[in-house]
Amino acid sequence: MFARATLTSVEAAVPAAIPRPTQAARLPLQRQDEGGFTLAELLVSVGVIVLLVLLATQLLNSAATITTLGHKKIDADAQAREVMDRMALDFAQMVKRSDVDYYVKSSATVPLRRVIQPGNDRIVFYSAIPGYRTSLSSSQSSISLVSYRVNSENRLERMGKGLVWNAVSTTDTPVLFLPIPLASPLPSPLPVPMPIPAPTPAWQSAISATDWTDSEVIGPQVFRIEYYYLLTNGSLSDIPWDTATHNAINGMQDVSAIVVDIAVIDSKSKVLVSNSQIASLISAFDDYTSGWRPGELSSRWQTKTNNPGLITWGADGPPPRSALAGIRFYERFFYLSPSTL
Repeated sequence: MFARATLTSVEAAVPAAIPRPTQAARLPLQRQDEGGFTLAELLVSVGVIVLLVLLATQLLNSAATITTLGHKKIDADAQAREVMDRMALDFAQMVKRSDVDYYVKSSATVPLRRVIQPGNDRIVFYSAIPGYRTSLSSSQSSISLVSYRVNSENRLERMGKGLVWNAVSTTDTPVLFLPIPLASPLPSPLPVPMPIPAPTPAWQSAISATDWTDSEVIGPQVFRIEYYYLLTNGSLSDIPWDTATHNAINGMQDVSAIVVDIAVIDSKSKVLVSNSQIASLISAFDDYTSGWRPGELSSRWQTKTNNPGLITWGADGPPPRSALAGIRFYERFFYLSPSTL
């Protein structure tokens, strides 16, 4: 009785597990109702993804370009700031006396010499700052000879030659009873400041235009330098004195400030420019002419850079536009201390 009842229960459960015909027919229909993406939907999705990738790529490229330009500007600004700060120290301590010689540009024909410097300018003067130590540093004076120039490799150099007192040695650079005035005309252009009477060969060799053994490159990215004067009467001039009241430099007592313009190219852009192309830029950039307004010189340089067709290029032709865009110009007024004599 018990066994039969159990069997009947099992037998009764087996048919319940077997799907009925109606249930078996519903399963395929349910699977057909589970639809996928159509071809049009896939194409639209892929198109949207491609568009998003292109937009992201352009944003990344723009960000990279802006970052690169920012780094180039920072590089040029840092170079200009370093050079200008060094010049500020030298000019602030310039020895301004009527009996001291200077090698500075001047378009005047009188009284001693006419120093016209096409292209890059040079300047040589005495300054009360420490210079390079000599072999007799214990006898070194408080005066040094300071010079600035752009060398043949189109890099800005500075020379700060320490001087020793007169009669200390014949092999070192003596002061020669500084200051000694210029007493007669000298050849034009004069390469260096040369006190009169004529100096000893050691002194002459130490400050000659070809002897820059004591110089150092302080502006490897500075390839153009030009300067002019702000006179005490408020005018800008390429003559270092007021022609209405004086006819000589007179210790630069008529000069209130020296205005310096420099052209700087960042290191990445300079790799793309050859020495021949740099030389073409140097020749194309205008020299200062008396009467120009502040900032006009650098503005003219910028105009030439923005319009390469205005420049006569050599065999290498013009540099890439991206390299020209890396050139920046700076102008600064360096105010001088009052004359002491």
